[in-house]
Amino acid sequence: MSQTMEKRQIQAQLIEHGSNFRRFALSHGYEPRTVAQVIQRWAGHSTLPRGELSLRILRDISKLIGQEVAPGLLLSPETQRDLTTSH
Repeated sequence: MSQTMEKRQIQAQLIEHGSNFRRFALSHGYEPRTVAQVIQRWAGHSTLPRGELSLRILRDISKLIGQEVAPGLLLSPETQRDLTTSH
């Protein structure tokens, strides 16, 4: 599994892919403020959020930049569920 990414690392990866937090949010149908809050809360954490929206945002960012922002984000939903409930 990969390591966690800090907020600045995520931001740099988005920029390398021609995006930023706001552009990502709008292009994926999320509120920019919600994306900012999810990144602020979960960047650098090794556990996955239990909330479906937060998990979806982090997974979509991971897919866009081609690497997991937190370990296990690109695993199957069943495996993710196991990771979120085991902590």
